[in-house]
Amino acid sequence: MQRRSNAYHISVLAVLMAIIIVQNVVPFFGYIPISGLSLTTIHVTVIVAAVVLGPKDGALVGGMWGVIDWIRAFVAPTSALAPYVFTNPLVSVVPRVLIGVVAGWTFIWWQRRGKQMLGLTLAGIAGSLTNTILVLGLIGTLYADRAAGFYKVDLTKLMPYLLTIVGINGVPEAILAGILVPLIGMPLLRFQRKNK
Repeated sequence: MQRRSNAYHISVLAVLMAIIIVQNVVPFFGYIPISGLSLTTIHVTVIVAAVVLGPKDGALVGGMWGVIDWIRAFVAPTSALAPYVFTNPLVSVVPRVLIGVVAGWTFIWWQRRGKQMLGLTLAGIAGSLTNTILVLGLIGTLYADRAAGFYKVDLTKLMPYLLTIVGINGVPEAILAGILVPLIGMPLLRFQRKNK
């Protein structure tokens, strides 16, 4: 029975990693460019990995996305700002790893209280906001001059501008994750229980 459970775990991990690769390679599948920004859907896959397989594997899948994003910043950037900021692994990799950690532990916390569906929804929202807030916060902190020039805003108005992006970009991404993670995660968790 343990061998069957391990096979399921490895299979799901491999499929989710393959999906991350496809989302990074197929145009408009993982990133939807919107005037200098990039609406991201890849975080949903990372969050699903975190809730189904645990925070460690969620961090692994998120780290894989971050490394791919870091490489893409050099060879095929997803936005005009990417070559300036995503070539730094602190911006491209670390927030993506932390999506898996935050989403996984959020789900575990709520699941232990018998609220699995709520846990899936909140893990989706928390994981998504982790990515948005950390990426934009690091851009605002580490690349204030470049970001202000790119976005054509006064340096003193950069943080309010980035907070506006959180509202325009991050909130829809969080809502999307809050809806999709339970829809995808619940059947996978049911199937996982049958294979234990």
